[in-house]
Amino acid sequence: MAAIVGSLGTTYVCCCSSSASYSFRYSSLFLTKLTHFYRPSSSSSSSSASFRGSFAFVPFRSRRGKFMAHSLAQANLGLTNPTPNEAPQVSFGAKDIDVLEWKGDLLAVGVTEKDVAKDENSKFKNPILNKLDSRLGGLLSEASAEEDFTGKAGQSTVLRFSGLGTKRVSLIGLGKSASNVAAFRSLGETVAVAAKASQASDVAISLASPDEHSSVSKPNIASAIASGTILGIFEDNRYKSESKKSVLKSVEIIGLGSGPEVDKKLKYGQDVSSGIVLGRELVNSPANVLTPGALAAEATKIASAYSDVLSATILNEEQCKELNMGSYLGVAAASANPPHFIHLCYKPPTGPVSTKLGLVGKGLTFDSGGYNIKTGPGCSIEIMKTDMGGSAAVLGAAKAIGQIKPLGVEVHFVIAACENMISGTGMRPGDIITASNGKTIEVNNTDAEGRLTLADALVYTCKQGVDKVIDLATLTGACIVALGPSIAGIFTPSDDLAKEVLAASEASGEKLWRMPLEDSYWESMKSSVADMLNTGGRPGGAITAALFLKQFVDEKVQWMHIDVAGPVFSDKKRTATGFGVATLVEWVLKNAS
Repeated sequence: MAAIVGSLGTTYVCCCSSSASYSFRYSSLFLTKLTHFYRPSSSSSSSSASFRGSFAFVPFRSRRGKFMAHSLAQANLGLTNPTPNEAPQVSFGAKDIDVLEWKGDLLAVGVTEKDVAKDENSKFKNPILNKLDSRLGGLLSEASAEEDFTGKAGQSTVLRFSGLGTKRVSLIGLGKSASNVAAFRSLGETVAVAAKASQASDVAISLASPDEHSSVSKPNIASAIASGTILGIFEDNRYKSESKKSVLKSVEIIGLGSGPEVDKKLKYGQDVSSGIVLGRELVNSPANVLTPGALAAEATKIASAYSDVLSATILNEEQCKELNMGSYLGVAAASANPPHFIHLCYKPPTGPVSTKLGLVGKGLTFDSGGYNIKTGPGCSIEIMKTDMGGSAAVLGAAKAIGQIKPLGVEVHFVIAACENMISGTGMRPGDIITASNGKTIEVNNTDAEGRLTLADALVYTCKQGVDKVIDLATLTGACIVALGPSIAGIFTPSDDLAKEVLAASEASGEKLWRMPLEDSYWESMKSSVADMLNTGGRPGGAITAALFLKQFVDEKVQWMHIDVAGPVFSDKKRTATGFGVATLVEWVLKNAS
């Protein structure tokens, strides 16, 4: 960086590097910070602003007494440098062999309450458990009785025996029946925990009654178990000085078939779980590390990793101004970290495109509430790093789709990333802002900011020519009140789209519930001085938020809003869940050829 100090404290800065350029101006009265700004280099297209890996940085001259937002925030506040998580290198396979033939460290058997029933001689009625028990001389039935193992969901026990090819046997309860994908994913997670506890390297997983789960196909059961195992291994230790690594290397799934179909499903489970892991890592990342710029960098990494099917476009503040994104930029105005508008585009490697889809994620990397600052019990300001949970799901889905490479479908992943902070340049209650479709919004609550960013993101996405669009957002506490912490609310005027997404959630094991779009509630959103308010009254808050978003969707486009405020973060475990990734991937595949 070269700097020349001129008269009246003016500083001229010229910088070229892979990071942004910044300049500072000092005077006897105050410190003035200049805007961070970049533009594409002359070798790239200025009209598309596509990310090409190099930028030219333009010099700026400050104006006396002028304070401008988006100046240099303290780089890496707190000097926190996360250690990258090492992706678990676990191989998965499927075999149709007798459980007694398998040799390894841990044999895990998923059992229902019915499976552990015994006859008058205290022998297991279930053939597989009876076979294991006979080989062990009745020790399995004795040990399970001593452990009071009944097969209830959530129960598990690990027993060490000699006499088998395996060092340990684990019985894992599936409850009265295992009738959905979530139950089998949970089985995989429990096996992973048992493997970590016993430092097992080689694991086999079987079901005591593999033919009694007809509601889910055997290949899909195998896929769910594989996905759950990877998620169970995952621990976000990036910010810990010490951590214990899993030694698990191989998992064989026994008794659910073998061959190309099962192998394909096993790979699918691994691809989806890798997207879920990314989603968890993004939501867990603190705001001093995951700034809007860092989120944009993560997006470009995904595009680079799967450059055969994904491309990235990152718009800066000036380019967003050119697109009249006043609603989005109004939210971003107070932060020292500049906004980054993220657009990834997936195009299939071969063949024509029959359907274009849009996935829009709310990307508030931190939400203070603005001038309507979050205060008081229950405000949860300490976990507002999670307010980009929608964008995490979208980027996790992008990663999975980049690996799966479905045909016949084009997907646009869009995120209006920014922070909602407080400063002299920030948006005030009572301000009127103008979205990119020309509609004006009276801001009566700066803490209802997510919908303002989504408004411009939805307008932008519809202009990409999509047929259907889904937005995901940690949008309202009202949805948590209505549906609790584990169910997301969906809002759409399209019955067909609702059926598609609910079918996708059934396949993914994530819980969704359709909520009403009550048009009469729009009365509470009307402004006397603008086209609309950004919030209505307390009653029906999740519904009025969805009605607000509807104003920014092209009438020809099928649209759904998913409020993930509850399930995106587990208060009990104090960690992110990766919610939404699996359902989005399933939905994209249902629209693929």
